[in-house]
Amino acid sequence: MLFVISPAKALDYETPPHVKTHTQPLFVPQASELIDVLKAKSPQEVASLMDLSDQLAGLNVARYQAWAPTFSARNSKQAVLAFDGDVYGGLDARSLPAEDLDWLQQHLCILSGLYGVLRPLDWMQPYRLEMGTRLATAKGRNLYQFWGSQIADYLNQRAAADRTPVVVNLASEEYFKAVDLKALKPRVVSCVFEERKGDGYKIISFMAKRARGLMIRYATAIRAEHVEQLQGFDLEGYRYVPSVSSPDRLVFRREGKG
Repeated sequence: MLFVISPAKALDYETPPHVKTHTQPLFVPQASELIDVLKAKSPQEVASLMDLSDQLAGLNVARYQAWAPTFSARNSKQAVLAFDGDVYGGLDARSLPAEDLDWLQQHLCILSGLYGVLRPLDWMQPYRLEMGTRLATAKGRNLYQFWGSQIADYLNQRAAADRTPVVVNLASEEYFKAVDLKALKPRVVSCVFEERKGDGYKIISFMAKRARGLMIRYATAIRAEHVEQLQGFDLEGYRYVPSVSSPDRLVFRREGKG
């Protein structure tokens, strides 16, 4: 069973990693190709392309210029420890011992506009390139065309060892669109997290993002091997609701103040 999540815009390269274990990213030639395209753009072009402030555009232009195809402890950090958004707050990988990170390495894939797919312990240099960015390359007008079926092919390869291959989708729509579903062979199961609002339930974006990270933390703690085990997820007040779920869409709800 493989879990798929999105990256985060926020990065933490200040906190030293608490483990030394690392791996090299898988799609370095492809990332180098994208970096070459980005290096040719001015700060103003980057600001327009990514809808960034001048300050953020300048920061990321500097990142592109500093990026190198050789990864080391000086210029990189393990991806799951470098990302610092809502999903990663729920996962809280900084508090996980080495054996839990090793399990994550075998079961978690982080989708990335620049790196395609990152394993948790892959070294990653800082960047900003959201999957939805309309960055034109020799392969097409956007990153979906650039990556094509490469991400799905990789997930197929990873899932091939499982007797009943499953991809648990905990990524955003923007990022999961980069997985070519026509090429993807494993069954896809999605998890939905809803909050009580008045008489009904609603997906609240930042809460759902945190819940995705919590789900991965839960799966790690129980060493989940089957989808059915995920139904026991109960962190921070969430409960599985079978009446509104289906085999490929697990719904979890939490009671709020309304």
